[in-house]
Amino acid sequence: MTLTSDRSDERLTNDELRSLFLFEALTDEQLSWLGERGWVVSIPAGATVLDEGAPAEVIMVLLSGTIVMRRKVGPDDVEVVRTDQRGVYAGAMQSYVSDMGQTYTATVTAVTDLRLWVIKSEDFAEAVQTWFPMAIHLLEGLFLGMRNSQELVGQRQQLLALGRISAGLTHELNNPAAAAVRATAALKDRVAHMRRKLAMLARNEIDPQLLEMLFEVQEEAVLAIASAPTLTAVQEAEREDDLNDWLDTHGVVGGRDLAPAFVDAGTTPEFLDKLAEDAPPEVLDSAVHWLGYTLETEVLMSEITDSVTRISKLLGDAKQYSAMGRASFERSDIHLGIKSTLSMMAGKFKDITVVKELDRSLPPVPIFGAALNQVWTNLIDNAVQAMNGHGTLTIRTSLDGDYARVEIGDTGPGIPAELRQRIFEPFFTTKPVGQGTGLGLDISYRIVVERHGGDLRVESQPGDTRFIVRLPLTERPVA
Repeated sequence: MTLTSDRSDERLTNDELRSLFLFEALTDEQLSWLGERGWVVSIPAGATVLDEGAPAEVIMVLLSGTIVMRRKVGPDDVEVVRTDQRGVYAGAMQSYVSDMGQTYTATVTAVTDLRLWVIKSEDFAEAVQTWFPMAIHLLEGLFLGMRNSQELVGQRQQLLALGRISAGLTHELNNPAAAAVRATAALKDRVAHMRRKLAMLARNEIDPQLLEMLFEVQEEAVLAIASAPTLTAVQEAEREDDLNDWLDTHGVVGGRDLAPAFVDAGTTPEFLDKLAEDAPPEVLDSAVHWLGYTLETEVLMSEITDSVTRISKLLGDAKQYSAMGRASFERSDIHLGIKSTLSMMAGKFKDITVVKELDRSLPPVPIFGAALNQVWTNLIDNAVQAMNGHGTLTIRTSLDGDYARVEIGDTGPGIPAELRQRIFEPFFTTKPVGQGTGLGLDISYRIVVERHGGDLRVESQPGDTRFIVRLPLTERPVA
């Protein structure tokens, strides 16, 4: 089915055309001209009306029914618009601007049975160019200039955002990765020491019962690591001094190198007394060293596990942030995207206190995950810049009627009243030249309002600025 091949004899009268907002200001003569060249088409539910990438041959105007418009973004079909508003239009809307072999920029599908008014693109272009010549010249300059500017600046904005996120992620990954490398190198050294000490113990022809006792002490000490108390720097120093005294008293060679490992494992002088009571003096030194290396090995393995787990979590947050492997549109816990965004941007919060007041009882919200993560990134980044890197960032979620409400607040100087009405305009920025494109809030507004049918607004006074996002808990009605 195509709109050009399925032409009908049904036409609209001048009054019917004038009832469509696109044509309400035209003269009777102009309406008659359109009425002669346009026709009415009925489309069944589920049919494709316009196919993205196909030659743009017609302009369609919705008379009744519900349509959905989708655009291809990578492997995904992203829903851009879903509407049943009479008079909305789509198709070869740029036909009057240039003659460059244009194609449809989106796929339009019938959600319900449709009635459309259709006109060929060349007829529409002739009408507009003939009736509004000066407007066409202005529109060509505006359209082409804005398109080129937005493409260039938009790409730059995305690269800057990607660079910031990549830098933060690299920084966050570097710390646990470096810790894992250090712990692995130390672990290799300690295992080698353990092998040598075990050989030394064996050469002394230890009584089997004594060897069994040593293994029992070792296992008891290892199990105690999990419940080792967290000590202050002063307590650590005191515990280390006590262990040094015990090791010196019992003639353990190199005791000062072992003491920190015993402190980390939660081992006390009282515990070592058990070992000294049963181990002959001639093997006590080797037994203590073997125990120390065993405990240090366990601590190092725990550090490696923690580091690798941290890396895995960061990669999981990165996957959640970019919504890889997820459907474009789905019901999801809104906190997952907020959490992953905060994780990706953690490097920016060095001197910022992050306060999270999250209502975990919020139901899943129908969202475009990756797009909404871009909103959180823009709003949080703006808040951090507004505070000059010092202050309190507050993330608050709550139920607001039939909407999920997300507040992102900062303790910066605030936004003057005369600027609040303009901050969502494309290319409007309060930052110095070269420090902002003025697209972040515009993009955020369009994602929240146009793609999600939600609301984005700002409330501000010195020390308390809040960007408030409201997202509907139910999908928009489809007729």
